[in-house]
Order: sequence, then C-alpha cells, then structure tokens
Amino acid sequence: MTAPALELRKLTKSFPLRGGGLFSRGPAAEHIAVNQVDLVLPRNKVVALVGESGSGKTTTGLLALRLLSSSAGQILLNGEDITHLNQQALKPHRRNMQVVFQDSYASLDPMMTLGEIVAEPLAIHAMGALAERRDKARHWLERVGLDGSYANRYPHELSGGQRQRVSVARALILGASVLVADEPTSALDVSVKAQIVNLLQDLQADMGLAILFISHDLSVVRSLADEVIVMFRGRVVERAPTDRIFANAQHPYTQSLLDAVPVANPKARRRRSFLNAEEISSRTPRFSAADLEAAPLIDTAEPQLVALAGSHFVEAVVTT
Repeated sequence: MTAPALELRKLTKSFPLRGGGLFSRGPAAEHIAVNQVDLVLPRNKVVALVGESGSGKTTTGLLALRLLSSSAGQILLNGEDITHLNQQALKPHRRNMQVVFQDSYASLDPMMTLGEIVAEPLAIHAMGALAERRDKARHWLERVGLDGSYANRYPHELSGGQRQRVSVARALILGASVLVADEPTSALDVSVKAQIVNLLQDLQADMGLAILFISHDLSVVRSLADEVIVMFRGRVVERAPTDRIFANAQHPYTQSLLDAVPVANPKARRRRSFLNAEEISSRTPRFSAADLEAAPLIDTAEPQLVALAGSHFVEAVVTT
C-alpha cells in the first residue's frame, strides 16, 4: 500500500507558561496548543483543517512543516519519519513540502523583485544556473496567472490576490508534493478568493498535489476539500468526507461552525448558535459501544474519537 503524502500521529505541542507575574519563580504551567492530533493527508487529495482562531490549526500546520518543533508525536512525509531530523538531513525533504502563508505581504521580501522571490527556492537548493532560474520563475508567474513581465516588479506594486499568486508560484517551483495553505484566501475579496481557490484546484489536478488547507471559512472548504477535520481547543473533534460534514455533522462545535456560514437565500439561513466552551463540552455526543463501527475504549469517561459509518469520526463519550 502506498504511504500517504503526509501523516501526523498523536502530534502534540505545549508551550510553557509561568503564573504569578513576570518575576514569579513558581513552577511553570503548560498550555497545550495541539493535543494528540492524528491526521492523514492522502496523495492527490485536499484535506481541510478548520476551526476558530486559537483552535490550534495553524500551529498544527507549522508542526507538520517542521517550522515549529513538536513536544510529542510523529510526522511522516511520504512514509518517512522526519520528526527528529536535523536541519541538514531535513533540507532535501523541504523540496517536497511547502507553504503558502495567510499574509502574502509579510511573507514576500519587499527588497526583492518578484522574479527573485519566485526563483529563491531554486537558489537555496542549488538547482540550475542563474539564467535557468530566471526563466523558470517567469514560467511559474505565467502559470499562476501573471504575465512574465511581473518578474521585474516588487510586492508593493501588486494587489493582495496577485501577491498570493506569487506566493503559490514560489511554493511550487520546486515541484513539491505536499502544500500547506494557511488561510490563503482570508484577506481577499470574494471574487479574488474564488480565483485563488480555482487556481489551487487547477494546480492540484495538474501536479497531483496533496494540500492541507487551513481555514475558518467553511464556504471555501466545501468547494475545495475532499475531507474536513475540525479542531477545537487543540483537539480533533470531528473528521469526515466533506459532504458528510455538511449533511450530518455530529459534534456541537462543528454544528455551530456550520450555523455561522453565510447563505445568499434568507429562507435557507440557519439559526446561529453561539456556544461557549463549557456548553460545547456539555453537549459532547454519547454513543453506545454496540452502535459504533469499531470497538473503542469504554473504560474511560473522557471523550474519545470514535468511528461512525462512512469514514466519519467524532469525539464522543462511549457507554456500555
């Protein structure tokens, strides 16, 4: 069986906290930003990681890319464990995993031309002569919908959508197989957002990309993703194919996210449910072990991710 493009196993990240003020000498507490996240990104598929701000989705993306060190768990890229590789050993793998950040302006060097920005990964990995890098950078600018003459421009001369196209070109010029797109459309107008989504769809189909699409915008996710993973307070609380999430969400947090999705037809609007964390926890689904697809642990009162029908998983309390 072919290994997934990217797999996270029980990935955890905690940050130290110190209570009692700046000069406190008391014991350090910890904030668990990502809590034992399991994630599988198949080849040539788009998996969306959704949740509100602070849910841990961006941190998960940074951990997957080894841009942030994990506290526990494993990261497998094309079946190879890269969790503890040093930077020298990791460098060849970075050609296969790239990122598009949310803030396109902050992620592009204002002192470099667009051609230099897009060609920079080739220089870092010592691929091709200078003239070849320039030609390839122009080719990629054209491939993302910009004229080759844009190679002589600077980031401040572009619109937000154009800058995001440059970010995509820079990320994919090395021929990556895994792309982490962290809120790439959140700062864009609706029409421009649709253009970027269409661009990612076209490139994904052409290159066989596996894309981890991080977003809070479920309307974008619905048109792009094959599977949706919902995070709440650093945990995965629901995971299912996109159509099942939208048709039959089981977790109260997922349901509240769906209630907030804008719709054009007033008659189709849902009644929005603004639940706080305590209310969400109190409404955690409960299932009998006999009704589940796979036998879960039933010797614990803590919620756990359980299997429902149709590759649908939800965090629930299991009863005997």
